[in-house]
Amino acid sequence: MTDYIFNLAKNSAKSNIYLKEYATKIYTRSGDRGLTSLLKGGRVPKYDLRVRAYGTFDELNSWIGYVRAINTDPEVEVALARLQPVLHRLCSDVAARLEFEDSGKTPRIAPGEDALLEKDIDRMDQDLKPLEHFILPGGSPAGAALHIARTVCRRAERHLAELAAAEGGVNEEALKFVNRLSDYLFTLARWANARSGVEETIWSG
Repeated sequence: MTDYIFNLAKNSAKSNIYLKEYATKIYTRSGDRGLTSLLKGGRVPKYDLRVRAYGTFDELNSWIGYVRAINTDPEVEVALARLQPVLHRLCSDVAARLEFEDSGKTPRIAPGEDALLEKDIDRMDQDLKPLEHFILPGGSPAGAALHIARTVCRRAERHLAELAAAEGGVNEEALKFVNRLSDYLFTLARWANARSGVEETIWSG
């Protein structure tokens, strides 16, 4: 989390202040009254919709880090290692209102990144049995944790959709990417289980 805040601070109008504090201490006391700073947009309560949205994406990225820690499949590791920096960029995207012009300095989700997820989903689907029934979350340690990551992603997407409806200032490409991301994580969970030889549990009602 420190790196994330530090990276945001580098692009902040108050970067010198933040950089000076984070160079020596992880705490600043600036949030002691329940306020925090957005990347673009000033000080807001910590329960602000935008903070809740990017905070949930940070939670998702932490889950991906956990999956990487317990995963033993090199091919799954490649997918996870590629995803984590994108999630970091997604946090920056959500943290900065879209209408604040910064000459492209804020990292954002770009057009076509949802299509890259679709391509990976299609590739993994070729190795999987057709999905004809609902399945229960679980399987191998990595597969089960990816199912948790999928549900966190859906929660983050709901927060992002609420933010877009209530305030605006949300990158449409980020909305599309996140919608596809939960499908990607679901497929990746199935793929990880299949590669580890763990059978899926069919929901029987």
